[in-house]
Amino acid sequence: MARYTASVCRLCRRSGEKLALKGSRCLTPKCALDRRGKPQGRQGSRRRISDRAVQLREKQKARYTYGLLERQFRRLFTQAEKQTGITGENLLVLLERRLDNVVYRLGFADSRSQARQLVQHGHIMLNGHKTDIPSCLVKEGDTITWKEISTKTEYYKQLAQNIESKSVLSWLSLDKQNLVGQVLSLPTPDDIDAKFDGKTIVEYYSR
Repeated sequence: MARYTASVCRLCRRSGEKLALKGSRCLTPKCALDRRGKPQGRQGSRRRISDRAVQLREKQKARYTYGLLERQFRRLFTQAEKQTGITGENLLVLLERRLDNVVYRLGFADSRSQARQLVQHGHIMLNGHKTDIPSCLVKEGDTITWKEISTKTEYYKQLAQNIESKSVLSWLSLDKQNLVGQVLSLPTPDDIDAKFDGKTIVEYYSR
């Protein structure tokens, strides 16, 4: 499957916001947005940004944040449209329910891309079963654990030492002693610090 392979720091500069694409590095002085805040390309342009461009930028920020390709993102948007309620909020909840995002939210990885790799390599168990599909949507009551053989890796041992300093969102719980996470409830838009506007994304796809 196609995947963005260029520098992810360009995506943050293009969006004009920190999207936490490189984990803890984004919080250090090495962050490209802090060092070179302007997007790459010609500087000093004063051309007015159209409404369509603003809508596209919001949609791209959501895609970049969760690491989705356009087809994947559009499929999730269609699913959000079919649900009752506000489409923009439904979309945000669906994005948060992805297994790779939950692994990231539990603190098992520094970034969503790293969390996706952990899932794809079979290190993560969902309700006692190995699940290597990052897009799998978790449900209330689901339990996320580590594969037994993965607990012997150096990465797991390092994570067990550093997990105490990490906190999780209110819709999740984490047993820091055994590195076991659980979905207490489905997330709500208020639980999530979104970097994009769901309403603007709905406007983009409505044209």
